[in-house]
Amino acid sequence: MKYTLIILLMLFNSSTYETQKYELVMSEDDFEIRFYPSSLKAKVISSKSANGNFYKLFQFISGNNSKGEKIEMTTPVYMKENDNTNTMEFVMPSSYSLESISKPNDDSIKIYESEAKYFACIRYGGYSNSGKFNKHSKRLVNKLSDLNIKTVGDLFYVSYNSPYKVFNRRNEVMVQIEYND
Repeated sequence: MKYTLIILLMLFNSSTYETQKYELVMSEDDFEIRFYPSSLKAKVISSKSANGNFYKLFQFISGNNSKGEKIEMTTPVYMKENDNTNTMEFVMPSSYSLESISKPNDDSIKIYESEAKYFACIRYGGYSNSGKFNKHSKRLVNKLSDLNIKTVGDLFYVSYNSPYKVFNRRNEVMVQIEYND
């Protein structure tokens, strides 16, 4: 299974993918405020590692679904880690709706439509780790505090690249915010 995951991750790096759409509201250096319209997502929450969640979601888009259909990979991949759980979400291609998307054969995968919301983020490069996530999380929280913008929920991490991409990596720490234009 270890080699299967490596091959799958290499495929994730081999071409370009649709990226989730958003409207840029504010940008300053590596800090942004964005409005994300609703989108279709596939989510797994487990006590297992992020690799296990990735594998389940990748199996789903590779044909382990009600129609045996291959679903294109998109970016970013959303990840959140709490004390006891890991959550991973794939954004589904914009051509699908709740009615048209294949149903997962794995009951641990949930398909849902996200609500339209505002998010703030700080972008950073290289390979992400807990130290970088914590450093940029503090920067994001401080920036939002300086702007008197309230956060909603927990901070999370998004990745736009496979682990095999070495240069020009894109990572972001994000949080939902209360924002009025």
